Amino acid sequence: MANLFPKATNVVLLKAMAVLAVLGGLAPLGVWYYFTPKYSRVGYQPVQPVAFQHDLHVGQLGLDCRHCHSYVEISGQSNFPATQTCMECHQQVQQNNPKLQPVRDSWTTGKPIAWVKIHNVPDYAYFNHSAHVNRGVSCVSCHGKVNEMSVVFQDKSQSMGWCLQCHRNPEEFVRPIAATTPGGKSPIYDLDWTPPPGTSQPELGQKLVKDWKINPPKDCAGCHR
Repeated sequence: MANLFPKATNVVLLKAMAVLAVLGGLAPLGVWYYFTPKYSRVGYQPVQPVAFQHDLHVGQLGLDCRHCHSYVEISGQSNFPATQTCMECHQQVQQNNPKLQPVRDSWTTGKPIAWVKIHNVPDYAYFNHSAHVNRGVSCVSCHGKVNEMSVVFQDKSQSMGWCLQCHRNPEEFVRPIAATTPGGKSPIYDLDWTPPPGTSQPELGQKLVKDWKINPPKDCAGCHR
């Protein structure tokens, strides 16, 4: 009886089996990498339309984070600085610097600067920026010491496991909200702030957690709504 399929069919079947074997191994690896707390974008540093130096503006000139990100205390999401905020200074300072041409173009045309967002919360996770800031979570806890960054990058993993570290032990992270430093800057926005002498972070944090009745969600429904 003649063969129903040509001999070349064996080669095709072997190749198909090899492809399925490879995909079968890569699929679980991909799921493990992207859908577990191991995945993060630490080090992500996109090129911005304007080379804004945080180490100069914040670290040297002492600008408060809220000067540019003005909605952090009242909005669920932080905001990019408006062009008007930039031009408050740069109508006079460095007004002919070619690096600031995108700012001048935005000021002239009314089109916002196309800043690239660095820290992105997944669509399946709920995060309220103002709720964290108003309960003592500082900028540096989530964004790192941007006052030392010439070009801002993602400093923390911001994975689920990373978030749960604070949710389970908020006393290790929360800071006072009221201004307590000689310069009058709130510890939330003073990126170099440390607890007063004679007071440790856990001791101070435990008092703040008790006074403010901080009880962050620790179950799935708290963030995955």
